[in-house]
Amino acid sequence: MSERKLYSPRVIKEIIDEYGFAFSKSLGQNFLIDKNIIDKICDGAEIKESDQIIEVGPGIGTLTQELCKRARKVVAIEIDKNLYPILNDNLSSYDNFHLVQGDVLKIDLNTLISDYFDNDGEIKVVANLPYYITTPIIMKLLEEKIRVNKIVVMVQKEVALRMRAKPGTKDYGALSIAVQYYSKPQIIVNVPKNVFMPRPNVDSAVIMLNVYEKPIVKVEDEKFLFKIIKAAFGKRRKTLVNALNSSQLGIAKEDIISILNECNIDVKARAEDLSLDEFAKITNSILSK
Repeated sequence: MSERKLYSPRVIKEIIDEYGFAFSKSLGQNFLIDKNIIDKICDGAEIKESDQIIEVGPGIGTLTQELCKRARKVVAIEIDKNLYPILNDNLSSYDNFHLVQGDVLKIDLNTLISDYFDNDGEIKVVANLPYYITTPIIMKLLEEKIRVNKIVVMVQKEVALRMRAKPGTKDYGALSIAVQYYSKPQIIVNVPKNVFMPRPNVDSAVIMLNVYEKPIVKVEDEKFLFKIIKAAFGKRRKTLVNALNSSQLGIAKEDIISILNECNIDVKARAEDLSLDEFAKITNSILSK
């Protein structure tokens, strides 16, 4: 029996009928139906035979199937119990496939890595992420400092633009800085709505995050850095002085002005004008007082 092409709309419809599956809007299920896009995701991730892959939200296994052909091991995390028999049946010919049942946001990823992967070869995250929880998943992958070299994911185009945005642009914000603190983002390909079943309401993009071994800026307290960033962008229409002064940081206005002068930052600057490096300087200056 020949292998089913899980990206084929005809095959997907067959599977839906065979297993009585229904798409879940609440889980943001949109399956890829374009082999070209699947190849671009895998090519962008530069998957080698020695690679070990974590996939989040495999769906019926459309992307998973290609990952299994290219990588040494693929561990897919899926929350929808209705998909377990579909995945196990249609990927049964791959002995390098492992299904982990559960919510990625509740799973200890460091434990998962130690349970399934060894120290040989790179570990990469490759996935078509559910859009409603894209940001929490990305931040979990980065903040938990798991042993991952590269993250290549399909996300809403708007989110991809925010992740790679530079200071002074309309897309630049707290997410931009957080992602760029841990990694170097690069959009691989823009993806139209018509390559999914069912078709989403938004355009998508595949973004690659090359994860740094260590963050590119040094701060004395990571949590405080992000507290500063959150406060600054929480009132982004205000100048940085007023945004930080009106937050819960407990820093007097004159002290903020003094710190900005010390860091050679314009006291009239707003959050979107500042680079990650400048936020790090402000953080370290406050902590040194």
